[in-house]
Order: sequence, then C-alpha cells, then structure tokens
Amino acid sequence: MTAQAQPLTETEIEDGLAELPGWTAADNALHRSYHFGGHLPAAVMVMHIARIQEELGHHADLTLGYNRLSIAVNTHSAGGRITRLDFGLARRIEEIAPAHGAGSQ
Repeated sequence: MTAQAQPLTETEIEDGLAELPGWTAADNALHRSYHFGGHLPAAVMVMHIARIQEELGHHADLTLGYNRLSIAVNTHSAGGRITRLDFGLARRIEEIAPAHGAGSQ
C-alpha cells in the first residue's frame, strides 16, 4: 500500500476538510452533493468526473438525479477508509464544478 493509500487520522481528515468547503466525512467516506439548473449539466459533470477518475485510477460512487449529483469517495485498497487519494479526487472535482454550474445542495 502506498503512502497515499494509508488511512488518514481523524485530525488529518478534519484538516483536509477545512480546505474543501461543502465536503463532509461520514461512514468512512468523503461526501459532497451538488445541484444544477437541469439534468444535462449534471450528466455532463458526471462524464467529466469519470474522465478524471480514469486519469487518477481512483473512483468515487456517483449518484445522478435529475438535477443533482451526490459523490461518496473512499479508498477500497485501504479497507474502505479515507486516504490522501480521496482528497486528491475531491480537489479535482471542486476545480471543475464551477464550469458546470454546480451549486451546493
């Protein structure tokens, strides 16, 4: 297991969340929900996230609704715990969200 795939402590998770407004930690995963003006922008963001996930080799659970997207991410190779890999993916998602018109839910 790489250093990035080591489970983080509660303090490390809290510190990481301080840099990611709108994200929370619960049930050993990072969570975030976005809302959109309609279905197409939400679906397009899912495709953009899928491309990033393939690039990183790290994947989140994405739940697409009509005009909302919910994300949950943890690291399966770390026993389903939160790692630096999860924060890296969350930061990348935050970077692209504004271009898709994503708002907090």
